[in-house]
Amino acid sequence: MRKPLLVSKIFAAAFLFATVFVHCSDSDSDFPGGKISKLPEIPWTGDLNSIPALLRAANPAASEDAKKGGRISIYSHQFPKSLNYYLDQFTTTARIFTSMFESLVIYHPLTLEPYPNLAKSWKISADKRKFTFYLDQNAKWSDGKSITADDVIFTYDTIMNPANATAVFRISLSRFVKPVKEDQFTVSFEAKEVHWNNFNDLASSILILPKHHFDGKDFNKENFEFPVVSGPYKLIESKKGRYVKLERRPDWWKRAYPFHKTTNNFDQVVYKVYNEEAVALQAFKKGDIDVYPVYKASVWVEEAKGEIFDKNWIAKQRFFNLKPIGFQGWAMNTRREIFSDKRVREAMAVLVDRKLMIDKLAYGEYDPTNSYYPDYYFGGEKNPNTPVEFNVEKARKLLAEAGWKPNAQGLLEKNGKPFKFTILDRDKSTEKYFTVFLEKAKEVGIDANIETTDLAAWSARVDKYDFDMTWAAWGSGVFKDPEAQWHSKYASEEGQPNLPGLKIPAVDVLIEKQKSEFDLNKRNFIVKEIDKIIYKEYPYVLLWHLPSTRILYWRKFSAPSLPLGKYGTEDFVTDYWWFDEAADSQLKEAIASQKALGEYKAVVPWTK
Repeated sequence: MRKPLLVSKIFAAAFLFATVFVHCSDSDSDFPGGKISKLPEIPWTGDLNSIPALLRAANPAASEDAKKGGRISIYSHQFPKSLNYYLDQFTTTARIFTSMFESLVIYHPLTLEPYPNLAKSWKISADKRKFTFYLDQNAKWSDGKSITADDVIFTYDTIMNPANATAVFRISLSRFVKPVKEDQFTVSFEAKEVHWNNFNDLASSILILPKHHFDGKDFNKENFEFPVVSGPYKLIESKKGRYVKLERRPDWWKRAYPFHKTTNNFDQVVYKVYNEEAVALQAFKKGDIDVYPVYKASVWVEEAKGEIFDKNWIAKQRFFNLKPIGFQGWAMNTRREIFSDKRVREAMAVLVDRKLMIDKLAYGEYDPTNSYYPDYYFGGEKNPNTPVEFNVEKARKLLAEAGWKPNAQGLLEKNGKPFKFTILDRDKSTEKYFTVFLEKAKEVGIDANIETTDLAAWSARVDKYDFDMTWAAWGSGVFKDPEAQWHSKYASEEGQPNLPGLKIPAVDVLIEKQKSEFDLNKRNFIVKEIDKIIYKEYPYVLLWHLPSTRILYWRKFSAPSLPLGKYGTEDFVTDYWWFDEAADSQLKEAIASQKALGEYKAVVPWTK
């Protein structure tokens, strides 16, 4: 699903994030993970004293035992319409793009303290309006050119250019005037207004682009070729609908920085695409995929079985940590007359039997979501929102109050128009949930149907708000900024995350209020107030969430003591795990002799 979470290397603060059927043929075995010819290590000839002090210490989230080498292949369930994250905020795109391009600042993976990245240091004025970044002069593009203030300014100009499909990124950058080049390696930004997130919006939420490569090109067409990068990986091959292959850069400019020495360990990372879950799972069981993040309960409960699991050749692990939890649900487009009435939207919500869906269709794996910020309430704090309960008769009453009356055929009508709408979907496996809803909708006189399309077409239509109802899932961040998701001013601008088109003046006032609140507890209180208001407007039929991360993987890898870190999800695997030759040999011997490997922890709890 579409997500607004920027998944970045190490840990960047959260901010606002074409499927083709692939047959599992022999050619799909081109890139099994494991041992490959090692890339040559290129000595770093820079001055060690020039490394920023904070980056001279080891990364506490990484393992000193990590080794470079090997290949890892990861399942991706749909091929992105673009690998340019500025143009498409698909989760896989974010992982790939942040492997190739870097932000000015990163965040410490445990403390969330800002750490140097492209910028070796920075200065914030006393009035919190001016931000000056001093670039690390060791920073180089892959073609050897220095990363300069011109690149930072060019990135700003590219995002702010209304001709580019970068609308979601313009929200935050619109708070700044055009940056100023103080000198070749120093750039400053001045904010038009004080905002608690101004620093992060500049420091970690924009990925710097090479001006000398992109200048003069149509940025909207820069989708699958990125010959000049700055990050630890480069794109070496992509085949639409099949895979995207990255290769580690032995010449990465930060390769000698102690903080990064035991991260980004795989020589190759391959994202293998299968549009059909059943085909993907069989490819994984055959060994054509190494790591299989599980997003569906049926796969976890019913399909992850058999000899390869019984003999522990594959690890089936559930990880708990403090990762931010977003929400998923069925967005109702209030721009359409049929969903402009809150009573109708509430009726849709009470027609959804979440308990039945979770228990019978999702094997009891999930918890119902009763907030747009559910992770606020994981620590025991009482959620003030009243859970929406399945109630057909209440739905009838709400629809009647909204003016929808049954005709002679029992179908609802209002002003001579039938209650009819289409659900825009992009994943046939979710139809079983919609089918349960459609049965109840038909029972009360609603004519609804499903239109299934691919990711590219779905994304294009959603960006233009060309839908009645659609399933969308959103990531979250440690620090919540509700502006893009809920502010009225973004309800009409294409490509923004306010999918329902909600316009609530009281919410706008609270969003403006939280902008200048630097106290986290006070700001969280404001966001909770926003949540209470929005929840009662029913812009989504809220569904459910999973407080853990489920991963299947062949046991040829090793991981740090906190396998997914403090806040990470499956993206942590490519950043911090490594190919373990000894484990790989043991796995091969066990398979050859049909013997079981040793036990492992099926559930990895969060420990401080």
